Amino acid sequence: MQEYQQNLLEKYIILMIKNIDLFKQYKSIKKDIDRTIYKVIKTTDFVNGKSTKEFEKKFAEYNNIKYCLGVNSGTDALEIAIKSFNFPKNSEIILPVNSFIATAEAISNNQLKPVFCDCNKNNYSISAKEIIQNINKKTVAIIIVHLYGYPVNINKIKKIAKKRKLKVIEDCAQAHGAKYKNKKVGTFFDVGTFSFYPGKNLGAYGDAGAIVSNNKKIYKKCSLIANHGREDKNEHIIIGRNSRLDGIQAAILKTKLKYLNKWISKRNLLAQEYFKNLKNLSQIKLPIINPKSLPSFHQFVIQAKKRDQLKLFLNKEQIETNIHYPKTITQQPAYKENKNYKNAEFFAKNIISLPIGEHLKISDIKDICLQINKFYEKNFNDNKKRITTR
Repeated sequence: MQEYQQNLLEKYIILMIKNIDLFKQYKSIKKDIDRTIYKVIKTTDFVNGKSTKEFEKKFAEYNNIKYCLGVNSGTDALEIAIKSFNFPKNSEIILPVNSFIATAEAISNNQLKPVFCDCNKNNYSISAKEIIQNINKKTVAIIIVHLYGYPVNINKIKKIAKKRKLKVIEDCAQAHGAKYKNKKVGTFFDVGTFSFYPGKNLGAYGDAGAIVSNNKKIYKKCSLIANHGREDKNEHIIIGRNSRLDGIQAAILKTKLKYLNKWISKRNLLAQEYFKNLKNLSQIKLPIINPKSLPSFHQFVIQAKKRDQLKLFLNKEQIETNIHYPKTITQQPAYKENKNYKNAEFFAKNIISLPIGEHLKISDIKDICLQINKFYEKNFNDNKKRITTR
């Protein structure tokens, strides 16, 4: 019986259209990855070695920016970047309420106050109007999050930051390779931070992150903080911490970086298939993409009527979906507020992330769209708006 159940499980895994398939990705570049890992182990290049320096150099070049520092995680990247500014205690930093909690934690762990803003009604980016309303004498910075790999409207943020003399930190944890006006995100303001969590478009095989900047002073301060406050082995200039990108993860990331543009192009191709096949379905709302930007489509997020029922239906059809995120940060016990964030709270109840990634084919997207159409045809009896995917 146990063997029979295992066979069923394996069959299910094979048949399911996954939201992410890291093993399939690994198989496609297996020789490169295996050679990379073997080389690091053979040369014992584990901490602060050649592999890390090479990746930092390559990632800086990829983003056309002067400096890159590899760190232990995307959360550490945010915390260290904020700490490098040496803001006065209890200063306030503005951030979007619809983000992963790490964006807020990085502020709180620096003994600063996170001030939350709602997102725009027509997309998932922080509202410029809300930012302006929340600025006061204690405000020192804004964190913008390029959520789902959709670039924020940089022009609006630039105007606000310049007028109010505020620092801007770009949280690019989901936006590797995304562009605004043909320039990579993370390079527009004082500092950019990245996560290389395994599920990201550029992911390690464990926790990893990076800080990028054109400001040498910020880069040097971040480097000190991340490596126990030292410039050399036995001299500690400041009180720091241990947040280093290890050699194996750095080597894996350097290898994967060669494929990133190809993977982003594939994601954009699949996204266009979603747009084409779902544009006439009235029960869903597709992402609104700024025409000045090139998204990386870390997620393909739609707003859907009967979202939870749709998710169950697609799961039964062996199509994996996710919800990013089912709660706003202020709906979490750690940051509970009574204030209403209308747009973000609406999105939390209605959004669903459909499968997207280099492991999928155009035919997979067509199958997903076909099943979405079937669901709404059954539940709304909307035959006139039926879409054709074959």
